[in-house]
Amino acid sequence: MTSHFAAIRVRPSGKEASRTAQEQAGGRSRWDGVLPVRTLLVEQPEEADGPTGYWMSNLPATTPVADLVRWAKMRWRIEHDYRELKHGLGLDHFEGRTWRGWHHHVTLVTAAQAFLTLRRLDPKAQTPA
Repeated sequence: MTSHFAAIRVRPSGKEASRTAQEQAGGRSRWDGVLPVRTLLVEQPEEADGPTGYWMSNLPATTPVADLVRWAKMRWRIEHDYRELKHGLGLDHFEGRTWRGWHHHVTLVTAAQAFLTLRRLDPKAQTPA
């Protein structure tokens, strides 16, 4: 997968941005009216006619674009792991009634997922024929 990425410094507008800026300033009376600068990461695959992905970041302006891209694309890995936990390892199969039972179930499913992840990343692991 290859894409072109652009990182642009912007000031997002809207009610949510204004409310957040006021809260960070310590209230409406202390806010100077200037919205904070954020980084907008834009993705355009080589074969696409226009941009296909947008991410807003509040990381420092000195953050390398490669790091922004890596973190933006990490969502795919998280969704893949969640799907594996749910469908492959039975995270959604718990039918108990106690908090303790739920914790036991989640602990075992998490341990199984950690084991499978370590097996997948082990350079010495033999691949099935």
